[in-house]
Amino acid sequence: MQLGTATAEPGTFARGWFEVADLPTGTPERLPVLIANGSEPGPSLWLTGGVHGDEATGIAAVLDAMAAFEASLSALSGAVVAVPVVSPAGLRRSVRHTYYDDADPNRHFPDADASASRPPKLQERIDRRLYEAIVDGPTAADALIDCHTAGVASEPFAIRDRVLYGDRRTEAEANALADELETIVDAFGFPIVTEYPAAEYVEENLHRSLAGAVLNDAGVPAFTAELGAHSVVDDELVAAAVDGIHRIALDMGLLTGDELEHEAGVTAPSVSFPVRRYRGPTAEVAGLVRHHVGPGEVFEDGDVLAQVVSATGEPRATIRVEHDGYMLGRTDGLAVYEGDPIASLAVRDDGDLVVPRDVTE
Repeated sequence: MQLGTATAEPGTFARGWFEVADLPTGTPERLPVLIANGSEPGPSLWLTGGVHGDEATGIAAVLDAMAAFEASLSALSGAVVAVPVVSPAGLRRSVRHTYYDDADPNRHFPDADASASRPPKLQERIDRRLYEAIVDGPTAADALIDCHTAGVASEPFAIRDRVLYGDRRTEAEANALADELETIVDAFGFPIVTEYPAAEYVEENLHRSLAGAVLNDAGVPAFTAELGAHSVVDDELVAAAVDGIHRIALDMGLLTGDELEHEAGVTAPSVSFPVRRYRGPTAEVAGLVRHHVGPGEVFEDGDVLAQVVSATGEPRATIRVEHDGYMLGRTDGLAVYEGDPIASLAVRDDGDLVVPRDVTE
């Protein structure tokens, strides 16, 4: 099995580099690659991290998971391919976006239904080259886990994208893909938060995220693991993510052996209903936001989430929630403008997991 300069014969582990572009300085832009190739044939699992350069825990989780696979090669049937740093340009500066054109590198993966009159920019080209390695040829994935982090003091969770159907796949095929996806997300063992409603999902180009494109363009089960806060490695969440990846490998038949217990247990907030991501509520006046609910805390429709006060401390507005659910994390900073969301929430989800591509609501 080969990707870039990493070549792993059966029963071996390899490290190398995958060149994805040329830089103006004359050096290549390259992604680190690790391959654990079992001695027996079997499925292929892909692990990615560092799509955003400031999301440190995701990178560490991929590296530690691959160290564990290297140590258990004799029990591996199939292969695990990892790219722990998908955005070296972001990692160099420890920022979310690249400096190629200040683009979010996780919104430019291929979408066969998209069209453009201009040639693709550099980030689109890099994303396509990685995507093609993931879905085509000898390294093609049977499943993918993309490791990220969310906001400051965020709860950890796994994002399950909605599966789209239309010209690319039938509703029955989409339901079968959703079942495959549910199996691996369940095995991961983190609280599950379904992605935004379909119209918002497509509008925000989340179907062109790494996991979104692998799932909805290529039809391969893929999900995003959100591992707490950005910028600093959370060792407990790294351990929990490695354990979750191990569980998926066991479930896929990649590994043989006993299931592990979660070393750093990830406990879901106590709600009895499925949830989806929600960005909001929003401030309707400018000021300083003072939160009343913290990450992981449960709320009900009508509860007060925050107050907006002036810079002199005078009350300006009360922000109430219009959903049942729990807080994933607060937005960064203290100051808010009109229309700014104050939090990321997990709210009750009554929508379908399989939806038409051209849905408008």
